[in-house]
Amino acid sequence: MAGPDGQRRHAILVVEDDDEIRSLITDVLTHAGYVVRGVQSGEEAIDSVRREDPILVVVDVHLPGMSGYEVCGWVRSRYRDSVPVMFVSGERVEAFDRAAGLMLGADDYMSKPFSTEEMVARVRSLLRRTVPPGRSLDTKLTVRELEVLRLLAGGLGQKEISGHLRISAKTVGTHIEHILMKLGVQSRTQAVALAYREQLIDADDGQELETRARTTAEPGS
Repeated sequence: MAGPDGQRRHAILVVEDDDEIRSLITDVLTHAGYVVRGVQSGEEAIDSVRREDPILVVVDVHLPGMSGYEVCGWVRSRYRDSVPVMFVSGERVEAFDRAAGLMLGADDYMSKPFSTEEMVARVRSLLRRTVPPGRSLDTKLTVRELEVLRLLAGGLGQKEISGHLRISAKTVGTHIEHILMKLGVQSRTQAVALAYREQLIDADDGQELETRARTTAEPGS
């Protein structure tokens, strides 16, 4: 999904004034393979959205100053329905609160405390509706970088990839650095998760690549 400047959007914006909960949501979604930005107020959220178009906004209903409802309204006025908004709340947890939040423009509503597994599942569901599937990230990666990414997904380490592709481990490391930078992620695990999510590779591809690469790397093969 591209923003107004034509750049692909990757980050999920978490707006939560409780440091502990903000860190929890950020850690959970980061571990699930997403790039996450965390802020603690509605005003910071607006500044963040202006600088970097998000793919999803997770916002607490009750915030100091500008409320979560106001943040949702601002996002809706800017992006209409192209950016989903998920409310979270530890105070407004009744059925009519959730209904009101949805009527105000939110796509989902979670009450605190929440299951981290359910949080990830709901985020994935929302993004499936708004981020079109496909292999659009192929255009960002060179053929060699895509090959390295697929071998990483197959469970191979840097040295094993080096042997399989018959290039130096240092060159493999450079390719990995470029992959992380182009995909906007911070770790190999996040890169692989993003590759699966964007359908650059699937589970069967990864297993096949792992078997083939390890066979090739065996002495005498």
